[in-house]
Amino acid sequence: MPSSSSEPRDGSAGDARWTVAQANAWWDEQPLPVGCNFSPSSAINQLEMWQAATFDLPTIERELAWAGGLGFNAARVYLHDLVWQDDAAGLLARMDQVLGAAERAGIRILFVLFDDVWNPEPRLGPQPEPHPGRHNSGWVQAPGLAALEAYRSDPEIPARLEAYVKGVIEHFAADPRVLLWDLYNEPGGYPSPGADPVGETCLPLLEDVFAWARGAAPQQPLTSGLWWNPLNPLPPAIGELQLAGSDIVSFHHYGPVEDLTDLIDRLRGETERPLFCTEYLARPMKSHFETHLPVFQQRAVGAINWGLVSGRSQTIYPWWSWFDKEPAPEPEIWFHDILRPDGSPFDPAEVAFLRNALAGERGRD
Repeated sequence: MPSSSSEPRDGSAGDARWTVAQANAWWDEQPLPVGCNFSPSSAINQLEMWQAATFDLPTIERELAWAGGLGFNAARVYLHDLVWQDDAAGLLARMDQVLGAAERAGIRILFVLFDDVWNPEPRLGPQPEPHPGRHNSGWVQAPGLAALEAYRSDPEIPARLEAYVKGVIEHFAADPRVLLWDLYNEPGGYPSPGADPVGETCLPLLEDVFAWARGAAPQQPLTSGLWWNPLNPLPPAIGELQLAGSDIVSFHHYGPVEDLTDLIDRLRGETERPLFCTEYLARPMKSHFETHLPVFQQRAVGAINWGLVSGRSQTIYPWWSWFDKEPAPEPEIWFHDILRPDGSPFDPAEVAFLRNALAGERGRD
């Protein structure tokens, strides 16, 4: 732990947010985090990744090793509360196995606990087959829209979710293989492009999850990534809660590099905390490694792109593939992801750039 402040930063003094000095001292101890959002190519969603019947450790080990071979040192991995509810001990054991595989690859993990994007009705058991040619056709929200809508009227729901948050974080609170806790992905988000958003229905859980996580006294920082939808702006209270609760300020950005630099400048004007982009890379939207990674490195902003290996999530297809009536062939330019299931690159030149960019010291200028 850094010695720049006498205040504890691990939650042992209660539910205090890390100070700016504590957050920056921690950030300065780390190599600049650079990596990918990771789900094994054999999993269509979080449930298929973590349920005992479909947990695929050999694929996870192989693909995390590929990520390490690219030069990545971090991976963002989604959990799901239903797996905890069904088999808490099993989930913790499988998380430990994933952390072991990541450590062997030189990678630390950012775990994501909740998510408001895609299918609002998650169910345990066998998951659907991918809809041909559709981006993330089987991804599921956590805990799902029904749980959010009944959150204040059914006390069993917050009690169950609090047990999940505290149980997971307490178990790994001092584990150096965990880089940080990303508590809630895109709160207020969408079940599919064009659908009605979750909106302010997420606010009670978003507020509570920061308090629960602080109560678990983790030695790792907390965050929830800021995100924006220009076509349908989020209620301001969502971003305000995220910014007020995060030790490290994370955000998502899919767009050209000029917009990225403007966003970083704006965020640096709003906070002195470290910045961490936990989603980027959408090639048809002018979001590329070659343009964006140098900016992240020069400005000491952590960088986690979407996707690693093309697989059952089908995120090589664009978001707007949800509107296609007939399945499209593999796109000439992939939306997300880097490697094919055999480990070969979608774009050899892109992979060569990555390895060269990440070969040296990944610290700050």
